[in-house]
Amino acid sequence: MKKVFLLLCFLGIAFPYYYLIKYLEQNNWEWSLSQFFGEANSNFASSMLSADLGVAAMSFFIFIIYKFYKKPMKILKYMLCLFLVGFSLALPFYLYDNFDDLKKI
Repeated sequence: MKKVFLLLCFLGIAFPYYYLIKYLEQNNWEWSLSQFFGEANSNFASSMLSADLGVAAMSFFIFIIYKFYKKPMKILKYMLCLFLVGFSLALPFYLYDNFDDLKKI
């Protein structure tokens, strides 16, 4: 199962950045944060996906902080994954790192 989580980590990096590169190509490699979020929330379907992902990422963020205070652990790597790449990397990486502890539950 750890191999599956590791594969999901690679996919969690590859897929978002593939689409980011495609977006930048489409806009002649010009970046505008307001334009990006305007287009990302241009209809109700994409807004629903954004909201869903935002709540999931916030839940993971709160969970990691809770785990840190309950039992100190190194959370910086998960925070970097979450804020530099996204939830698509942070969650599989956490599951990969903590798989042996999760098996005991």
